[in-house]
Amino acid sequence: MPDPPRPAARTTTPPSVVDIVALAERALAAIPPGLRRHVANVGIAVEELPDDETLDELGLESAWDLSGLYRGTPLHQRSVQDIARGPDLIFLYRQPILLEWIETDVDLYRLVRNVLVHEIAHHFGFSDAEIEALEQQTD
Repeated sequence: MPDPPRPAARTTTPPSVVDIVALAERALAAIPPGLRRHVANVGIAVEELPDDETLDELGLESAWDLSGLYRGTPLHQRSVQDIARGPDLIFLYRQPILLEWIETDVDLYRLVRNVLVHEIAHHFGFSDAEIEALEQQTD
């Protein structure tokens, strides 16, 4: 895997996986209760980078291009006749998030929140195009 672009040096220790988890939990707690109940059973995992299998599956060449991923069955595709399935999970990828944070100078909490909300939108069945349209309306 190629090295990421070199960001400007910072004098502080980069936020850890634990720090990103705390920001994600804070963002999740800020979601309105009516929506939060629909994501109560969705797990959140923070990993350093997406693995090669995930990159291949998504057709991505670089792990630095993926900051989050929803894995599961969107709510609108579920049925009471479904067989048992694995848990829904949202993955946040620490290193790509930190690289974007450094490159854009966006507040880290806001960045983690945006990635989390984007992946939650996939849980609700929104496409990337629909999410992008909503993001443009709210920014």
